[in-house]
Amino acid sequence: MGRPDTAGDDPVPVPQDGTRSVLSGHAAEVVQARDVSGGVHFHRSRPPDSGVPRQLLGDVRGFVNRTAEIDRLDRVLLGPEPAGLTVIVGTAGVGKTALALRWAHRSMGRFPDGQLYVNLRGYDPGSPVTAEQALDRFLRALGVPSGRIPDDVEGKAALYRSLLAERRVLIVLDNAANISQVRPLLTGGSAARIIVTSRDRLEGVMAHDGAQRVTVEILPEPEAVALIRTLTTDYRAGDEEADLAELARLCARLPLALRIAAERAASRPWMPLTELIRNLRDESRLWDELAAGNGEEYDGVRAVFAWSYRSFSPEAARMFRVLGLHPTAEFGTSIAAEAAGVPVTTARYLLDSIVGAHMLEQTAADRYQFHDLLRAYATDAAHHEEPLEQQYEVLARILAWYLHTAYATCEVMHQWGRMLAPDALPAPATALQFPDHDSAVQWCYLEWPNLFAAIQAAAKSGLDTVTWQLTLATEPAMRRVPIHDQRVAVNIALEAARRDRARQGEADLLATLAEIERLRGRFDDAAARAEESLAIFRELEDHHGERIVLNFLGVNLLHRRRFAEASARFEVLRALQQTEGDVEGEAAALFNLAEAYDGIRRHRDAVEAARRSVELGRELGNRHIELVGLVFRARATANLGDVAAALTDAARGVEIAREQRDTRTEGWALLDHGRIQRLAGRHEDALVSYRRATTIYEDAGVLDRLAWSLDGTGTTFRELGRPSDAVPFHRQAAKVAGETGSPWVLGLVLENLAESLAAAGDGEEAAEVRREAAGQLARLDDFEATERLERIRRALP
Repeated sequence: MGRPDTAGDDPVPVPQDGTRSVLSGHAAEVVQARDVSGGVHFHRSRPPDSGVPRQLLGDVRGFVNRTAEIDRLDRVLLGPEPAGLTVIVGTAGVGKTALALRWAHRSMGRFPDGQLYVNLRGYDPGSPVTAEQALDRFLRALGVPSGRIPDDVEGKAALYRSLLAERRVLIVLDNAANISQVRPLLTGGSAARIIVTSRDRLEGVMAHDGAQRVTVEILPEPEAVALIRTLTTDYRAGDEEADLAELARLCARLPLALRIAAERAASRPWMPLTELIRNLRDESRLWDELAAGNGEEYDGVRAVFAWSYRSFSPEAARMFRVLGLHPTAEFGTSIAAEAAGVPVTTARYLLDSIVGAHMLEQTAADRYQFHDLLRAYATDAAHHEEPLEQQYEVLARILAWYLHTAYATCEVMHQWGRMLAPDALPAPATALQFPDHDSAVQWCYLEWPNLFAAIQAAAKSGLDTVTWQLTLATEPAMRRVPIHDQRVAVNIALEAARRDRARQGEADLLATLAEIERLRGRFDDAAARAEESLAIFRELEDHHGERIVLNFLGVNLLHRRRFAEASARFEVLRALQQTEGDVEGEAAALFNLAEAYDGIRRHRDAVEAARRSVELGRELGNRHIELVGLVFRARATANLGDVAAALTDAARGVEIAREQRDTRTEGWALLDHGRIQRLAGRHEDALVSYRRATTIYEDAGVLDRLAWSLDGTGTTFRELGRPSDAVPFHRQAAKVAGETGSPWVLGLVLENLAESLAAAGDGEEAAEVRREAAGQLARLDDFEATERLERIRRALP
């Protein structure tokens, strides 16, 4: 179960009373602070929800001369009457993606607002990318925080179209299998250009969306021969033109097959080309006996694959085919070793031989990726050549590797609370161990797509215990990925745990889901999931789990600004943790108690609770507890007036968050650091802190904290005597705050907007905004909200 996170505020539904709202400020008014050194420099920019993505894959090396196709793309996409949508159609392996990328790189200057790319994997043996998943990725690439992305595909598509309506962007939708993958990704605007690659003609988009088609044929014989000669010229000499033409014919003149065949010829310079051709011809005949009805080009490329595959040693051939059972097309050396059941050093040697044959691409040190055709061939080979029992054994080894390696990250990263030791599958010898926190974090970032796919593969295979245990073990990774992915994974696991009748796992997953819902700003849902979890823990007489959920429910009271109730709960909880000897739980209760005491003006008690929490965190070696305790101590110390001491604690908290590469907690710490920097008169430093926090929470989609960071920036500008620069930030903060539904967040932001409007000389709008702020704060009854409400009422005319 996840650790508590105390920053944030509770959304409560905002009444729609029909009055004019100030939340319609113009995003173009936002001013961004640039590098701060001896002063503050500004430039006008797009609002935070507007990114300039650069997602194209690298240009293709050794691109063959597709002059006619490039010219056709120039005419239909950039000509006097350009088409907004163009479909590049061709058979498998003919070079559709290469053509799209070559044209895109040549034309990047025509699309200054960015380039979006997604491989829809329509022909991959695994699950294709849905239009909804692609929209989610595009919206995040365009700068939309995860928390502001609609939950349904229609809402996502509408927001996507709105964002791109007037932008000159290029969108490449690669490997689309059908219209349903494409249509929600069409923009409807006149400025954007979309390229779709597909083996299907996609007649529907031609008829209904005015698309143009560019057909990519197999290479003409002279170009196919030239490609082979170019790729072999440094290794072979004297090959006859007629033999090269025959080799090209056997490869169906498809670039993918031609490259594989050329590599085979280059690696055997002593072997006459006629002998290589005879071998390939024999392979073609064999393939004719095994498969029929898929077309000459398909048969040709499969024959080349088989020709190369059968040239592998038995060990390399098995490595190739078992990798077809991996849940995704990309993987590392260690998991390849585990899949094949060989040592890592052997795996590296075998992978090198497969890469050398162009049957696999090496994308980085110890990282590899399949072309979709080659992955399909590998998967097919595994299904035909590996007995069913061995296929399940391979999948089990793969899932065990991810399960135990993910669990190792939890151990290194000091995940708060407790983790159930994974026992669904035995630990493999190749499972990774991590020497430090940074290496574990790096692995989590890199492997999340594979972890997500492994969870789905386990569920699809009916391995329910693996599914929920793997999901729980991925919590450190999930803290660093979009909230949408977290929810999907946890809900899959929750269903699996219920099928497995694993009450302990169900309780832990419900607690995890409660934390995710809290981060989404769905506090009522969060409380409901927590109560479900609590009931199961009590049924199981699991007192440790019970205390963790009680702590979470106390944090929920903090979000609702019910500080007195929260302090009473945390006092009882702390005593219970002490009795049970749960030092980590006691430390968490203490730092939450510090926040509760601070909310009821018991600042000295807050300092003492936070101090003790820091001590316990250091004794435990738990940097996260130390970090949170430092930030709460800084907050309470600043409220007592000792700004210098507060500044030291806050800076150390930010430093630890960065050392731990915990970006979300870093953003939270930066909000307090920025406030204390302002109190110390270090406004330029505060702008840097708020700017970094804004970037973090735009990416994370945590709306209340994004509102605080924008609002803090505006307040800093006002205190610098620049209220006109402050107003756009407050307006943007108010827009975001309105989406949280929190009367505290919205009320405070509106109050600050009113202050800046008044300082800028707009007293009339300032009064109107103050009335809106008063309406929000009147719904709260804590000390600070009451004081602010009285202050606002005194300022009203």
